[in-house]
Amino acid sequence: MILVENLNDIEKPYKNAVITIGNFDGIHIGHQALFYETNEKANALGGTSIVMTFEPHPIRVLKSNEHPPLITLYEQKVELIERSGIDVTICVPFTLQFAAIPAREFVEDILVKRIGMKAIVVGNDYTFGKDREGNLDLLQTYAEDLGFEVIVADWIQTANSQTDRISSTRTRKLVMEGRVIEAQKMLGRNYQIRGLVTTGRNRGGKLLGFPTANIILHDELCPKTGVYAVTVECLNNLYQGVANIGYSPTFGDTQFTVEVHILDFDQNIYGQKIRVNFVERIRDEIKFPGIAELAEQIKKDIEKARAILS
Repeated sequence: MILVENLNDIEKPYKNAVITIGNFDGIHIGHQALFYETNEKANALGGTSIVMTFEPHPIRVLKSNEHPPLITLYEQKVELIERSGIDVTICVPFTLQFAAIPAREFVEDILVKRIGMKAIVVGNDYTFGKDREGNLDLLQTYAEDLGFEVIVADWIQTANSQTDRISSTRTRKLVMEGRVIEAQKMLGRNYQIRGLVTTGRNRGGKLLGFPTANIILHDELCPKTGVYAVTVECLNNLYQGVANIGYSPTFGDTQFTVEVHILDFDQNIYGQKIRVNFVERIRDEIKFPGIAELAEQIKKDIEKARAILS
């Protein structure tokens, strides 16, 4: 996949470009359906499948104090788009100046003339241009004038409802509530966080007998506090693990931490990047009378995690 991070880097229009446009936070199965249709149409035209997305997320520019945590950070979003088989990802640096581009100019000058769009795949709530002045009706008008096709993809409904659609908002809510099994059904994969392993408070191995990898979250969505069965991508391998998210109440802490005990693992990974995939929530965070009781509970958590992950 080709990654373009500036519109000015596009030297000539792509051949029979088929494009889908959006923030695509989470790359949930609704987004994946758009990518599938984009690929299918591009194959039919013998053309190029393109995803256009934005960095930072537009709401962070337009409403800087109201933005939600991201389900997928930029690095992971690009990886997931590439995994879907898209030919080109165009990531537009989102600024107030870009947001002010009128709808007609955006479609004619950027999509048609610069990118070479022959078809666009959108959801039925798609809006575009300054102040979201563009909608499907206007897009169809431009299509007839400028010679491209508009393909409106159906919403993907949630498993238990014919009215609720899969969305980033619903996915985010599930993760924040710790309902990671349900989030997995929205995403088509386990929810993942990633980060560098940092020095913790030297309690896991020394005091409890269970060394942990501590990672610091910067901007991404964090599941509800508690203990989770997880898998850990580390050193080009996949391991089973138990993650604790929270404030270590047994120790009377107030500092928020994400700690991962990797099962059957004894390597030094300080400074290494790891990826933690949340499979199932095991329990709430609990304040125990002492270290011995906490250690005994961790043993039970590990046994349960092994059963879940086996």
